[in-house]
Amino acid sequence: MSLRNENGCENAKKIRLAYGEAELQFGDLRLPDGTGPHPVVIVIHGGFWKSMFTIDLMEQVSEDLTKRGLATWNIEYRRVGDIGGGYPGTLLDVAHAVDFLREIAPKYHLDLSKAVTLGHSAGGHLAVWQAARHRLPEGSLLRTSNQPLAMKGVVSLAGIIDLELMWELIHYKQRMISDVEIENPVADFVGGTPMQVPDRYKEVSPVALLPLNTPQVLIHGDLDVNVPVKLSSLYKERAERAGDQLEMISLPDVEHFEIIDPCSEIWTTIVTKVMKLIHS
Repeated sequence: MSLRNENGCENAKKIRLAYGEAELQFGDLRLPDGTGPHPVVIVIHGGFWKSMFTIDLMEQVSEDLTKRGLATWNIEYRRVGDIGGGYPGTLLDVAHAVDFLREIAPKYHLDLSKAVTLGHSAGGHLAVWQAARHRLPEGSLLRTSNQPLAMKGVVSLAGIIDLELMWELIHYKQRMISDVEIENPVADFVGGTPMQVPDRYKEVSPVALLPLNTPQVLIHGDLDVNVPVKLSSLYKERAERAGDQLEMISLPDVEHFEIIDPCSEIWTTIVTKVMKLIHS
């Protein structure tokens, strides 16, 4: 079933499903034409983990991928500023949202053997982290399952995949402007600085959980001033040394938000990488 948008074009039907009891524990499932079983892309929005940024950021991305024959599960989660958001609630929400696919797969004919996560910015962090959570130590507050849903691969779009480095970059940039400490979104999310809560950074930052043993594609614009491209390039070096299979694409003259615009010239490259992971 399809709906028409304001431009008269057909949109895939959006099915809103709750994966938990809290108001923000929900996701939007879109299904492509056909009877399935459908490959699935788990879509995770960014926004520095802040409550002001919502699931709507990835509406167009989800719509486009579904039109290309993929089911999409665009998830919302509690964020900093929401009751229960930040550490650990945000991470637990993402874990529960991903594993919830096991419950709905039979009804909606989802092929979970062909599941990929795709996230942008802070959502890139969460997309890579959820593929790494099987590496969490026993007894971790963030462990929700002994068998997290396995991924065929992960696509990080300008992802914040090294939280300690991102904290440092923001911290030193602020110190150049003023001696007064301003907010640091990474510390706000984790609940402290790397010096104050080092154990949390070891469990929250994907780079600290390597190797993931999951194929990863890192896509980053070289004009990104929100999340510098060096986060992806340095992560790639460490991940490859740990034995992971990675590909990184640095996009010339591309900034932070162009990378999630399905009308941009570089979107076809992103779709190609998603399809390659799913069908590998």
